[in-house]
Amino acid sequence: MALLPVSEALERLLDGAEPREGEYVPLAETAGRVLADDVRALRTQPPFDATAMDGYAVHAADVASVPVTLQVIGQAPAGRRFNGAIEPGQAVRIFTGAPVPAGADTIVIQENAHRLDEHTVEVVETVAEGRHIRRRGLDFCAGDLLLEKGRLLDAGAVSLAAAANHPGLPVIKKPLLAIIATGDELLLPGSELGPDQIVASNAFGVGAIAESVGARVLDLGIVPDSRPAISARIRHALEQDADVVVTLGGASVGDHDLTNEALIAEGMELDFWKIAMRPGKPLMFGRRGRTRFLGLPGNPVASLVCSHLFLKPLLSRLGGRPYRPDICQATLDKPMPANDLRQDYVRAVLRDDPDGLKATPFETQDSSMLKTFADANGLIIREPFAPAAPVGTICSVLRLR
Repeated sequence: MALLPVSEALERLLDGAEPREGEYVPLAETAGRVLADDVRALRTQPPFDATAMDGYAVHAADVASVPVTLQVIGQAPAGRRFNGAIEPGQAVRIFTGAPVPAGADTIVIQENAHRLDEHTVEVVETVAEGRHIRRRGLDFCAGDLLLEKGRLLDAGAVSLAAAANHPGLPVIKKPLLAIIATGDELLLPGSELGPDQIVASNAFGVGAIAESVGARVLDLGIVPDSRPAISARIRHALEQDADVVVTLGGASVGDHDLTNEALIAEGMELDFWKIAMRPGKPLMFGRRGRTRFLGLPGNPVASLVCSHLFLKPLLSRLGGRPYRPDICQATLDKPMPANDLRQDYVRAVLRDDPDGLKATPFETQDSSMLKTFADANGLIIREPFAPAAPVGTICSVLRLR
């Protein structure tokens, strides 16, 4: 099978990927979720003319000339309105958020009024009609469209839904990612390692990338290099209704790389295998019904780079989230050699400089080296057959953080 260009692989990966159906969840659980339907106001806000300040509700005509003394006939704290009506020459002590009493048309803030006794207040500053009053429906009215389908629910959106009296919201179900690590040599962190064994790290990084775009992660652990064992774990992932099944390792061409055989035996239709990219050449993609399978390379950096390039946009699409890779331009401050037929993703440190963004590639780019990936905050994108690039060359970079 010929090496597939990165852009074509991504297009095929995303083809037909649609958001999952919606579910209704309590409002306290909606932050970071995606709306599955439009949201309209269930009430008017504010539901009455309300004062925006502590002070006195008065007739504007009474305070057109100051100082003036007014009779205080009652008070209106928030949540308990004054039920009478204000006549000329009268005032009601009022507190922020309380309904404006009938007959009042403006608010004198308390700093501009001196209380002379229990029943008398002196106003010392004039105030225009309507001042410091929030009119009914100032924010929204019942039936208004407040939030549109597809909106990512942030703090402002959740607060708005609460103010509109929604105890919960319809949101798109989070896509479920099942992760299966393969390899006799792998053990979990904290294990007693034999002389020929290594710590399994890939699932933790891949899971973190998936969760960053709102996916649920089901880590199905480490499977030995046995086709029956791999097949059993794949069936378990399918039984859990996983939207995407990621296998880690076993997607290459070695004698013990049994993952593709097991996936095909379990009904996967292989779409592509091997990408014209570095790191990440042995990337595999296939489908069974609506479930998508992504076979990531076993080398840790290759696994993480492929997750950023392919898994992240796929899970975003399945979760109804807009996704655009953070690609920008930078200037090389170290030379780079000519490239071959594969598209390179070179770990680099990006830094802001008075002359613009600078990119410093790491000297060694071995795909097993996690420290350089953790230290990198960007990937320099080198097109296939790109010529040698001296210092000062403009390059495309993918920001990682």
